[in-house]
Amino acid sequence: MSYIDLADYSKRWIFKHKDLPVSEQDLAAIKPMTPERSLQLWQSQISAHSSDHSFFQKDDWAGNSKSWLETENWQNAWDSNSNDLPELMQQHFDWEANTTVYVCYDSENVIETSWVVFCRAWKNFLFLDDGTLLIGKKRKQVAQFFDNGEMRIGLRP
Repeated sequence: MSYIDLADYSKRWIFKHKDLPVSEQDLAAIKPMTPERSLQLWQSQISAHSSDHSFFQKDDWAGNSKSWLETENWQNAWDSNSNDLPELMQQHFDWEANTTVYVCYDSENVIETSWVVFCRAWKNFLFLDDGTLLIGKKRKQVAQFFDNGEMRIGLRP
């Protein structure tokens, strides 16, 4: 089994917050991975050596400054009444609605969903924002979110 039932997910509260409701249909499309599957994806797509963003090395694409193109504050968009993605993300990501995306908190905590679900519930996903990476299956565009309100966008190899 590659996924944990959302009802059993230790951080499910981020999708149950009363001020940011997520539809039942979208909840069904939010699939937390088991720690073993998360580690497998992390090691193959992000880093074979580092367990979270604070330990990235220069040979990790995410630890290489050349992978990152621009930085923007995402917190202002999060704090607004609008559910629109930050402008830089809107410009950078041209993904189809059904693109599989991975929200990667650390090597044992990855959530799989679709781009359209992420876009509708992005504020929920970013309750956990300490170096969180957003990557797409077979896509080069990436974003990383930090708890100081900054976001960087880039391209992975």
